[in-house]
Amino acid sequence: MENESAALKKHLCQLEQMLLKPEIRSSPKEPEKLLADDFFEFGSSGVDEGGLNIRKMTLYDFKIHPLSENAVLPTFRVKDETRRQDTLRSSIWKFCDGRWQMFFHQGTLIKS
Repeated sequence: MENESAALKKHLCQLEQMLLKPEIRSSPKEPEKLLADDFFEFGSSGVDEGGLNIRKMTLYDFKIHPLSENAVLPTFRVKDETRRQDTLRSSIWKFCDGRWQMFFHQGTLIKS
């Protein structure tokens, strides 16, 4: 069970990091591969017709909190090098249709 948890943590961290990459964020289609059809977000970055905002960002302090067998709440921090801001973030990922999909995301500015 511990190995499964470590593997899931690594996998979800990789998915979250993908959503921070400029080449993914600049594409109107790429984020859709990771987001559930009913995805919603509370935060300033948002998803629009032109893709997500592009910035240099680093993810750190990643933790996961299982909610059920098919749902996980990751919490982490992101350092936005471009805007020189840090955010505390949380997401809910659901295992659906054979893959992990982000259902919800929230970002809150914090003092660095």
